[in-house]
Amino acid sequence: MSATTKELLTDLLAQIVSGGVEVIDLAQPLNEQTPVIRLPEPYANTGGFTYHRLSDYDEAGPAWYWNDFTAGEHVGTHFDAPRHWISGKGKNGVDTMPVEHMIGEACVVDVTRQCAENPDFLLSVEDILAFEAEHGRIPERAWFILYTGWGKYGQNPEKFFNIGEDGMPHTPGISVEASKFLAYERNVLGVGVETVGTDAGIAATFDPPFPTHYYMHEANRYGLAQLTNVDKLPARGAIVIATPLKITDGSGSPVRPIALVPKK
Repeated sequence: MSATTKELLTDLLAQIVSGGVEVIDLAQPLNEQTPVIRLPEPYANTGGFTYHRLSDYDEAGPAWYWNDFTAGEHVGTHFDAPRHWISGKGKNGVDTMPVEHMIGEACVVDVTRQCAENPDFLLSVEDILAFEAEHGRIPERAWFILYTGWGKYGQNPEKFFNIGEDGMPHTPGISVEASKFLAYERNVLGVGVETVGTDAGIAATFDPPFPTHYYMHEANRYGLAQLTNVDKLPARGAIVIATPLKITDGSGSPVRPIALVPKK
């Protein structure tokens, strides 16, 4: 380690301690009320999150409080690895992905106005290019984060899923063309969203279905879902650290991502 590199790390830590760099929690609370995606029959569904109390300073353990829990890999704020999707079969899981891929700059595109007007809003390639025209080209190995405002519904399943009369969820996402563009025209780490998954609610009707999953994981890239506090991130300049559990053969993991944000 060079003296310069060591000084940079020392200065970063000092800025975190002093408050010059703010640490933002991007995870929703994880509990038995956490909204969980539901798939139609005959597909298998995840069981969500459940606590199993072991002891609470009582006869089962007089000096300690602890619990078991059961949870799906893709429950609450979670990380999607490439092998999660058929297009990423044979590619990285959370146990084999390079650890340096858990850290990247956040590029945050604000589409809250569009989503308030249309819950089925889809980010387009033109939207991405407009973001770059204002903030510069998306750097390599960045997290591309869609700020929709959906994080405020994270503990309200009815509004979070926004099921319509057609029985489908109506939540925003990324178009087929924009998903492919981010996967193959920009060397991103992956995409982050506030909704239950990285695709729009109606993405089952697209070609291919669930294109953000399909193209991101085909390109051996990642996903972050059910984020919160995205409103506290600048368009550029924050650093996101997202470290999934090292689950052997894991397709994903609940995660507590954080963002390092320089104060103005």
